[in-house]
Amino acid sequence: MEKQNLTIAITGASGAGYARRLLRAIPREDYEVWVVSSEAGRLVYETETGVALMDDLPPGVRVFGESDFTAPIASGSFPCAGMVIVPCTMGTLGAIAAGISQNLVHRAADVCLKERRPLILVPRETPLNRIHLANMLKAAEAGAIILPAMPGFYHNPRAIEDIHDFVVARILDQLGIKHSLVEPWTGLREV
Repeated sequence: MEKQNLTIAITGASGAGYARRLLRAIPREDYEVWVVSSEAGRLVYETETGVALMDDLPPGVRVFGESDFTAPIASGSFPCAGMVIVPCTMGTLGAIAAGISQNLVHRAADVCLKERRPLILVPRETPLNRIHLANMLKAAEAGAIILPAMPGFYHNPRAIEDIHDFVVARILDQLGIKHSLVEPWTGLREV
Protein backbone atom coordinates (compact mmCIF):
# COMPACT_ATOMS: atom_id res chain seq x y z
CA MET A 1 0.00 0.00 0.00
CA GLU A 2 1.29 3.43 -0.94
CA LYS A 3 1.91 5.90 1.88
CA GLN A 4 -0.43 8.85 2.27
CA ASN A 5 0.82 12.39 2.74
CA LEU A 6 -0.09 14.25 5.92
CA THR A 7 0.77 17.88 6.68
CA ILE A 8 1.51 19.09 10.20
CA ALA A 9 1.85 22.82 10.83
CA ILE A 10 3.21 24.31 14.03
CA THR A 11 2.42 27.92 14.89
CA GLY A 12 3.37 30.14 17.81
CA ALA A 13 0.65 29.32 20.34
CA SER A 14 1.64 27.59 23.54
CA GLY A 15 1.24 23.81 23.34
CA ALA A 16 4.30 22.51 21.50
CA GLY A 17 4.01 19.24 23.42
CA TYR A 18 0.89 18.41 21.42
CA ALA A 19 2.79 18.82 18.14
CA ARG A 20 5.74 16.83 19.47
CA ARG A 21 3.51 13.93 20.52
CA LEU A 22 1.51 13.97 17.27
CA LEU A 23 4.68 13.79 15.18
CA ARG A 24 5.70 10.65 17.08
CA ALA A 25 2.25 9.03 17.03
CA ILE A 26 1.66 9.07 13.28
CA PRO A 27 2.37 5.60 11.87
CA ARG A 28 5.32 6.18 9.56
CA GLU A 29 4.68 2.94 7.69
CA ASP A 30 1.41 4.47 6.44
CA TYR A 31 2.16 8.21 6.20
CA GLU A 32 4.72 10.59 4.76
CA VAL A 33 4.79 13.58 7.10
CA TRP A 34 5.27 17.10 5.78
CA VAL A 35 5.97 19.81 8.36
CA VAL A 36 5.76 23.57 8.07
CA SER A 37 6.35 25.85 11.04
CA SER A 38 6.12 29.56 11.52
CA GLU A 39 9.12 31.34 13.01
CA ALA A 40 7.11 31.91 16.19
CA GLY A 41 6.19 28.21 16.18
CA ARG A 42 9.86 27.23 16.17
CA LEU A 43 10.60 29.69 18.98
CA VAL A 44 7.74 28.44 21.19
CA TYR A 45 8.63 24.81 20.41
CA GLU A 46 12.19 25.30 21.64
CA THR A 47 11.05 27.31 24.66
CA GLU A 48 8.54 24.68 25.76
CA THR A 49 10.44 21.48 24.88
CA GLY A 50 14.01 22.62 25.48
CA VAL A 51 15.10 21.45 22.03
CA ALA A 52 15.03 23.07 18.58
CA LEU A 53 12.25 21.77 16.33
CA MET A 54 14.69 20.86 13.56
CA ASP A 55 16.70 18.73 16.01
CA ASP A 56 13.61 16.99 17.39
CA LEU A 57 11.81 15.77 14.28
CA PRO A 58 11.41 12.03 13.70
CA PRO A 59 13.54 10.64 10.86
CA GLY A 60 12.19 11.11 7.34
CA VAL A 61 9.91 14.06 8.11
CA ARG A 62 10.01 16.60 5.29
CA VAL A 63 10.22 20.23 6.38
CA PHE A 64 9.37 23.46 4.58
CA GLY A 65 9.81 27.07 5.56
CA GLU A 66 6.76 29.25 6.02
CA SER A 67 7.68 31.37 2.99
CA ASP A 68 8.19 28.42 0.60
CA PHE A 69 5.15 28.70 -1.67
CA THR A 70 6.79 26.20 -4.08
CA ALA A 71 6.33 23.36 -1.56
CA PRO A 72 4.10 20.51 -2.79
CA ILE A 73 1.60 21.14 0.04
CA ALA A 74 0.81 24.56 -1.50
CA SER A 75 -0.97 22.90 -4.44
CA GLY A 76 -4.30 21.16 -4.66
CA SER A 77 -2.81 18.74 -7.19
CA PHE A 78 -0.57 17.28 -4.46
CA PRO A 79 -2.37 14.30 -2.93
CA CYS A 80 -2.76 14.79 0.81
CA ALA A 81 -4.79 12.95 3.47
CA GLY A 82 -5.23 16.15 5.46
CA MET A 83 -3.57 18.78 7.62
CA VAL A 84 -3.32 19.46 11.33
CA ILE A 85 -2.29 22.85 12.70
CA VAL A 86 -1.12 22.18 16.24
CA PRO A 87 -0.92 24.40 18.13
CA CYS A 88 -2.91 26.94 16.10
CA THR A 89 -2.61 30.62 16.96
CA MET A 90 -5.66 32.84 16.79
CA GLY A 91 -3.84 34.86 14.09
CA THR A 92 -3.47 31.74 11.96
CA LEU A 93 -7.07 30.74 12.58
CA GLY A 94 -8.20 34.27 11.64
CA ALA A 95 -6.20 34.24 8.40
CA ILE A 96 -7.65 30.85 7.45
CA ALA A 97 -11.20 31.97 8.31
CA ALA A 98 -10.73 35.05 6.12
CA GLY A 99 -9.13 33.13 3.24
CA ILE A 100 -5.88 35.07 3.51
CA SER A 101 -2.74 33.13 2.53
CA GLN A 102 0.16 35.13 3.92
CA ASN A 103 2.44 32.11 4.37
CA LEU A 104 2.68 28.40 3.59
CA VAL A 105 0.71 27.41 6.70
CA HIS A 106 -2.23 29.53 5.55
CA ARG A 107 -1.93 28.40 1.91
CA ALA A 108 -1.75 24.67 2.75
CA ALA A 109 -4.82 25.09 4.99
CA ASP A 110 -6.64 26.91 2.20
CA VAL A 111 -5.78 24.05 -0.16
CA CYS A 112 -7.31 21.53 2.27
CA LEU A 113 -10.52 23.55 2.49
CA LYS A 114 -10.87 24.06 -1.26
CA GLU A 115 -10.11 20.39 -1.98
CA ARG A 116 -12.47 19.23 0.82
CA ARG A 117 -9.68 17.50 2.71
CA PRO A 118 -9.58 17.24 6.50
CA LEU A 119 -8.21 20.38 8.13
CA ILE A 120 -7.88 20.13 11.89
CA LEU A 121 -7.19 23.32 13.82
CA VAL A 122 -6.01 22.86 17.41
CA PRO A 123 -6.30 26.28 19.03
CA ARG A 124 -4.65 26.72 22.40
CA GLU A 125 -5.83 30.03 23.79
CA THR A 126 -7.79 31.15 26.82
CA PRO A 127 -9.92 33.06 27.39
CA LEU A 128 -11.55 33.39 23.98
CA ASN A 129 -12.93 36.69 22.76
CA ARG A 130 -15.80 37.26 20.36
CA ILE A 131 -13.45 37.56 17.36
CA HIS A 132 -11.82 34.19 18.18
CA LEU A 133 -15.23 32.54 18.45
CA ALA A 134 -16.50 34.13 15.23
CA ASN A 135 -13.36 33.00 13.37
CA MET A 136 -13.75 29.46 14.71
CA LEU A 137 -17.34 29.40 13.48
CA LYS A 138 -16.31 30.76 10.07
CA ALA A 139 -13.54 28.16 9.73
CA ALA A 140 -15.90 25.37 10.82
CA GLU A 141 -18.53 26.51 8.32
CA ALA A 142 -15.83 26.38 5.61
CA GLY A 143 -15.10 22.76 6.52
CA ALA A 144 -12.38 22.91 9.18
CA ILE A 145 -12.54 20.76 12.28
CA ILE A 146 -12.02 22.87 15.40
CA LEU A 147 -10.37 20.65 18.02
CA PRO A 148 -9.32 22.84 20.95
CA ALA A 149 -6.55 21.54 23.18
CA MET A 150 -9.05 20.77 25.93
CA PRO A 151 -8.09 17.44 27.47
CA GLY A 152 -10.49 15.23 29.34
CA PHE A 153 -9.50 13.71 32.65
CA TYR A 154 -11.62 10.55 32.80
CA HIS A 155 -8.57 8.56 31.66
CA ASN A 156 -6.86 9.53 34.95
CA PRO A 157 -3.75 11.27 33.61
CA ARG A 158 -0.68 10.89 35.79
CA ALA A 159 1.74 13.08 33.83
CA ILE A 160 1.68 15.93 31.30
CA GLU A 161 2.36 13.37 28.56
CA ASP A 162 -0.96 11.69 29.38
CA ILE A 163 -2.70 15.01 28.76
CA HIS A 164 -0.87 15.39 25.44
CA ASP A 165 -1.91 11.84 24.53
CA PHE A 166 -5.59 12.63 25.13
CA VAL A 167 -5.63 15.55 22.67
CA VAL A 168 -3.45 13.74 20.12
CA ALA A 169 -5.77 10.71 20.33
CA ARG A 170 -8.70 12.98 19.39
CA ILE A 171 -6.68 14.34 16.43
CA LEU A 172 -5.86 10.84 15.22
CA ASP A 173 -9.51 9.82 15.66
CA GLN A 174 -10.58 12.68 13.37
CA LEU A 175 -8.08 11.51 10.74
CA GLY A 176 -9.20 7.89 11.03
CA ILE A 177 -5.75 6.81 12.23
CA LYS A 178 -5.74 3.88 14.66
CA HIS A 179 -3.85 4.37 17.91
CA SER A 180 -3.50 3.07 21.44
CA LEU A 181 -2.79 6.40 23.15
CA VAL A 182 -5.99 6.52 25.18
CA GLU A 183 -8.57 3.78 25.56
CA PRO A 184 -12.00 4.70 24.24
CA TRP A 185 -14.65 5.55 26.81
CA THR A 186 -16.76 2.48 27.53
CA GLY A 187 -19.00 3.91 30.22
CA LEU A 188 -18.81 4.13 33.96
CA ARG A 189 -17.03 1.39 35.83
CA GLU A 190 -19.25 -1.02 37.68
CA VAL A 191 -19.29 -0.48 41.42
